[in-house]
Amino acid sequence: MSIRPHLYTLYTEDFAQQRHAYYASMREHYGHVAPVEIAPGAHGYLVISPEAARTVQHDTDTWTRNPSVWASRQPADSPVLGMLGYRPNPLFTDGAEHDRYRRVVTDVLSWVEPHFLRDAARQVADGLIDQMIEKMATDGTVDLVRDFTSPFPSILLNRLFGQDDSRAEKLVRALERLMDAGPDGAAANAEFEQYITELIASKRAHPSRDITTLIIQHPAQLSEEEVLHALTLLVAAGKEPSTHLMGNTFYELATDNALYSQAVNGAIDLMPAIEQALTNRPPMANYGAHYPRRAVTLYGQPIAAHSLVLVSFEAVGISLRAAASGCPRSGGKQHIAWSHGPHTCPASDIATTMAVTALTQAIQRLPDLELTVPAAELRLRTGPFQHALAALPARFAPVTVTTRGEYSWDFNPFMTSTPSTRTDATSPASPPNCDGWETWLPSNSPAA
Repeated sequence: MSIRPHLYTLYTEDFAQQRHAYYASMREHYGHVAPVEIAPGAHGYLVISPEAARTVQHDTDTWTRNPSVWASRQPADSPVLGMLGYRPNPLFTDGAEHDRYRRVVTDVLSWVEPHFLRDAARQVADGLIDQMIEKMATDGTVDLVRDFTSPFPSILLNRLFGQDDSRAEKLVRALERLMDAGPDGAAANAEFEQYITELIASKRAHPSRDITTLIIQHPAQLSEEEVLHALTLLVAAGKEPSTHLMGNTFYELATDNALYSQAVNGAIDLMPAIEQALTNRPPMANYGAHYPRRAVTLYGQPIAAHSLVLVSFEAVGISLRAAASGCPRSGGKQHIAWSHGPHTCPASDIATTMAVTALTQAIQRLPDLELTVPAAELRLRTGPFQHALAALPARFAPVTVTTRGEYSWDFNPFMTSTPSTRTDATSPASPPNCDGWETWLPSNSPAA
């Protein structure tokens, strides 16, 4: 284990493959908060206990999400600034500024109708499953990460944001490198922002029924820079975490026979597997960056003002699971994978719907799915922030089922017939106007 005195490195291959041993060592030596290095020369602290996480996430008087001071001390080409540098969006702001940005996000997400989202997810999943069946026939194996969990959210998000499927591969490449925070992290961030810039320009020129246009036309009247970073947050938070939630759930199903049998032989309720993955291997393992406004001592650990403090959703989940195992009547979630406090993820329902729908389609059509290598040989990608399988080789014997191809790819996931109820007078009751938007329905919808 690559541990220097008083410092744990989170960007190494050793950490990626032995992360639970690292967390155990941190608990043994530090208890609640451990000093870490997330990239060469980039230092901070990692919160590893539920108690310390609760303190950091809820005490907004002491802790800020604005990284400006810390980030100003990092080299301009630091590979972690793409994930931790300041952006004018809900993730990196507090108070009234945070509320304004978050309202835009929650409004836009509330306009995505769940039944249309599920139909879109089924259609994308079925297309990828068809491709995997063809690949299985020729190669005898597939990689569930490369062939399913990685392209699925890219294609689906591309459509929701108003992009053609052909753009999905560019999104995959940029976000994977950005999230890994490796040596080319700065270049990946520039490539990703270029993708978003081109998307905004396209939607300004040709408004459509999509999330990008909704953000541009939102009554909050975000500036060009604010639109850029609102979309950056939504696309980045939607793609890589969704990929890894699906991949990690596949892992849980493939390595837990009872859980897999329950899913295949029962009503295919995948929520137990999703919750197990969020507890054991949350997609964003170490993130939720906070910075103390002044020097503090957090559970015995002195921390200078404006130092980086990450929350280990993974280590906290391990602790909560261990505590619950000793209490037979313990209920509820044994994880904080969606975070807590003012910055709780507003897209957890959408992310869960995407994952459950796609995985359900896969299990229905590929019920004997199994790994082609022992679970112990599976490798995780390096990087301080995520719990991400590098590959998930598998085989199956497909079954014939009716797929969900009744909607064309460009159907619209937004409906205004049942707008969300809002008490905030500044929030719109319906999406912004855009050439017949308020009356549009898919041409083959029963309501049309």
